Amino acid sequence: MSLCYCNSQKSFEDCCEPYLKGLEKAPTAEALMRSRYSAYATHQADYLVATTDVSQRALYPKEDILLWATSNQWQKLEVLKATATTVEFKAYYLDSNKKSHIHHEFSTFVQEDGIWYYVDGEYY
Repeated sequence: MSLCYCNSQKSFEDCCEPYLKGLEKAPTAEALMRSRYSAYATHQADYLVATTDVSQRALYPKEDILLWATSNQWQKLEVLKATATTVEFKAYYLDSNKKSHIHHEFSTFVQEDGIWYYVDGEYY
């Protein structure tokens, strides 16, 4: 069993994988955010586009998402605070020069027809 990339302490198969494979929909904003982190870690750009709110998709081209996902080594996710529609988190990663970085974001999500979508984020 390999632990999920999102640091939930669950197996990948029992955590984010069903969302990434389209077998299930993330039940909460936090679950969606965790699955999006796992998607970056596993280079699932199609999932990242599909889970971005339609109003924002033009701002996040698939090619840019894939480049960002593949040019970094995703180390760890830390969820700091979550509400019904927001998640504050830190994503730890190494860039292409193996330099350590922390992506600290306060993300906003919206649920439409029972499906959660990423809207935008404020970066620290």
